[in-house]
Amino acid sequence: RVLFRSVRMNDKTKKRVCLYCRISTNDKGQDINRQVNELKEIVDNNGWILTDIYTDEGFSRSTTTRPELDRMMQDSFSKRFDMVITLELSRLGCNLKHMIEVVETLKQRGVDLWVKNQMIDTSQVGGMLVYNILNSISSYEMELTKQRVKSGLENWKKKNPDLKLGRPSNLNYQTRQKIIEMKSQNIGMKKISQICKVGRKTILEV
Repeated sequence: RVLFRSVRMNDKTKKRVCLYCRISTNDKGQDINRQVNELKEIVDNNGWILTDIYTDEGFSRSTTTRPELDRMMQDSFSKRFDMVITLELSRLGCNLKHMIEVVETLKQRGVDLWVKNQMIDTSQVGGMLVYNILNSISSYEMELTKQRVKSGLENWKKKNPDLKLGRPSNLNYQTRQKIIEMKSQNIGMKKISQICKVGRKTILEV
């Protein structure tokens, strides 16, 4: 691992930053060092202090748990850096919701995010505006999904008034009589469930 210099007394006013880079199995021919070098140039140009580099190789965008991302989030808890620098948002989160969660967690820990390709800097007013817009879009998408699911269920119920959602019940006339008989004998619900192959809720309803 690359060793980074310790922060001297006269460096305390400088921003401490880390880099997060990722390439997936789909990024054929890509070298993660290209991302690292591109971001290191930004650090040098701004005179920031580079504290660590986190790189995940071979992890697709859909993977929420990645070793180096997890390590970075853990290090953010102990404030090892003031800002995370990454090439683009898609490198950080697996979807918009996950990106927002990562940014929100960093924000709660006093750590800003700098995204090169989208020109997002949450330490600045303009960057926070973009972040808030993304957050609003994420909330809108979640609410829209809920409404679609609710609408779909209501529509299904209207078309199938005699059917119920969920797994088919094993309850028939013979099973119902068996449950009534066993309940009258004060047999425990667990045993009734095992013998009759029905759930607790079904037993209570009989």
